[in-house]
Amino acid sequence: MAKKQKIFVLDTSVLLHDHQAITTFEDNNVAIPITVLEELDKFKVGNDTKNFCAREVIRFIDRLSGSGGLQDWITLGKGKGNFRVIMEQKPKKLDAENIYAEGKNDHKIINAALFLKESEPKKSITLVTKDINLRIKAKALGVIAEDYETGKVTIKSEEKSNTIEGVDSEKIREIFTKGRIDENGILGANKLTNGYYILKNGKSSSLAFFNHAVDQIERIEKEFVYGIKPKNAEQAFALHALMNQNIKLVAIQGVAGTGKTLLALASALEQAKQYNQIILARPIVPLSNKEIGFLPGDASDKIGPYMEPLFDNLKFIKSQFGQNEKKHKAILEMQESGKILITPLAFIRGRSLSNIMFIIDEAQNLTPHEVKTIITRAGENTKIVFTGDVHQIDTPYLDENSNGLAYLIDRLTGQKLFSNVKLEKGERSDLANMANDLL
Repeated sequence: MAKKQKIFVLDTSVLLHDHQAITTFEDNNVAIPITVLEELDKFKVGNDTKNFCAREVIRFIDRLSGSGGLQDWITLGKGKGNFRVIMEQKPKKLDAENIYAEGKNDHKIINAALFLKESEPKKSITLVTKDINLRIKAKALGVIAEDYETGKVTIKSEEKSNTIEGVDSEKIREIFTKGRIDENGILGANKLTNGYYILKNGKSSSLAFFNHAVDQIERIEKEFVYGIKPKNAEQAFALHALMNQNIKLVAIQGVAGTGKTLLALASALEQAKQYNQIILARPIVPLSNKEIGFLPGDASDKIGPYMEPLFDNLKFIKSQFGQNEKKHKAILEMQESGKILITPLAFIRGRSLSNIMFIIDEAQNLTPHEVKTIITRAGENTKIVFTGDVHQIDTPYLDENSNGLAYLIDRLTGQKLFSNVKLEKGERSDLANMANDLL
């Protein structure tokens, strides 16, 4: 039996997530409702990534149409399917606006899919949206609905262990005395470029790093970095990656209280002389997803509450030193001179990042496209650090498989300029650990 031809109907959330989405469905046909074009028009002004995506999609459709129209199917190119815009057509049988409510854009988008089901009965119609509620409503009316899968990664339920048991005791003694040993198959299947390990033999153990450039395992020691000492093996690994000049891109993942941002900031302060500026940024995810422009006060008042956790980390590091100590004064000087900049991520869009240590907090709230955009702006002598928890997503159209941090780790693990460290143990307090474990 011949396979049914497919038509994918895309909603606005997909196009704002990936401006190239229209071209990612191989040889299948793609349609967008006129309602989606109207919504894109509302997003085209601004400096956020969603505004950029809206503009790019509108330009792409304009180029595609040329001097012709869009109500009939037009080709997307060689090896691709066709494309059209669905006008505000009412389906003859089921009408989402009659069943749910009139005038709502989501229901108009469902109607576009229902119209295609009636007018193209020999084809399979699928609504693609990152809006979970829209998918549920569509399915309730018999429309196949699914998430946009391009760029999604699979979270491995069983990750490779970084503890290597049964290492020859002579090798552990040698790494303690010499600081390094040849790899010679010690890591086995766990061998990974820029990987971190605990080498064990009974009660003897050593923290280690695999240096792929020389094919050697190097010993790691727990050392103070700007007043902060690692409290566990994973924190020692993270600080090593952050301080390693050969690793230009670092991802640190872990639940709240594991010390991700604190370690990144402490290492940046330790290396301040090597960079022109230290930038600590995070994406702003407003409560109830309302734009911060509606909040009272000037720009500083609006963003203050969102940036406070980053200032808290800086205050904690300052508190490790007396007010008259050199390192305490150095932090104050860097803040006053602008060498340390704590800012919303949107405020630095478009900047060229040269001679900078750039720390992006809460990176799980970024899209894969946003992560790529940040990294591709890196100039000479720039180090970029992404921190976050892939399981704690604050934006409505991302999940643990489609967020930028998960995408970054999946695509770049094993590359010579990249290292990923997962912090397991919370170090904030016993109370915080109890909540993470039991609630």
